[in-house]
Amino acid sequence: MKSIIKEGVRALRKNAQVAYVASVNEEGFPQIKGMLVPEHESMKIHYFSTNTSSKRVAQFLKNPKASVYYVDDTKDQYKGALFTGTMEVCTDHETKAFLWQDGDEMYYPGGIDDEDYCVYRFHAETVNYYYGLSNTTLSMDEFED
Repeated sequence: MKSIIKEGVRALRKNAQVAYVASVNEEGFPQIKGMLVPEHESMKIHYFSTNTSSKRVAQFLKNPKASVYYVDDTKDQYKGALFTGTMEVCTDHETKAFLWQDGDEMYYPGGIDDEDYCVYRFHAETVNYYYGLSNTTLSMDEFED
């Protein structure tokens, strides 16, 4: 059964165009934002690009606790994978270059080293998979990446 669940989680991650990223604000309330998913390499590490000046960067710097949710809500088939872990804000050239794509200069005119361009590196600890009226939580140690 676990292999079926792991394959379901992998498929959600691989096919996702958007992920819902949650941070914690200064008052302790969750804040959720939809973000484009620029890579699908790892189950344990997820990357997102954003503006260094965004309020969520400040939130993650104060409190790195985070979650990332991927969903397939096609008709008659609702599946979701909620990853829980910590978010790292990366401003180093190497990590930013890893996600850089042609056309990004439209948002970051200074290129890869634009001061307002940074990368989130999410370190997943667990994943809760919902499908068929069932919830299963797995440790990321159960995934071979």
